[in-house]
Amino acid sequence: MVPERVERRDIYFQKPGAANTDEVINAVVKRAKETGINKIVVASDSGETALQLAERVKGDTKIVVISMKRLRKKAKKELEKRNVIIFENCFPIFRKMGLELRKALYMLGQGFKVAVEVVVMATERGAIRPGEEVIGIGGTARGADTALILKAATPEDMLDGDMKKRLEVREIIAMPRSKRWWE
Repeated sequence: MVPERVERRDIYFQKPGAANTDEVINAVVKRAKETGINKIVVASDSGETALQLAERVKGDTKIVVISMKRLRKKAKKELEKRNVIIFENCFPIFRKMGLELRKALYMLGQGFKVAVEVVVMATERGAIRPGEEVIGIGGTARGADTALILKAATPEDMLDGDMKKRLEVREIIAMPRSKRWWE
């Protein structure tokens, strides 16, 4: 039975960026245990953030990596040993979907936009089922500074009029309060 009310600790960083990566990963591992969520989608262009996550995750948790580039060979090899699903050289799906959507998500931060985007991309590629509850991890420039619990959806359905198909941000695990990465 699902409780009517849940209290959890969320983390809000003063600034975005890679300095938050360790704390984001710790929070994700903890929240995955608390919720029973066993699928995590992470943005990782070098493979280092994904590798840090894979080293901490235990059990039957499935990790999906979405990278806009090629992962570093050493990191990719280690991730493959851990049965991590890897998608490299991906084109950011929200660039195809229009500037207004990207602008709206950027109001919540670059890491927020990326965390949502990689879940949509993993769903489009069949690594995540539509409607499945997953954790998405994104960052601002490098590393990870944002983690969300999302109800996954494909690009076609994420803004659908049918609420059963639509993407949902269900929980914020961690995110920066300031969105200005240049400061």
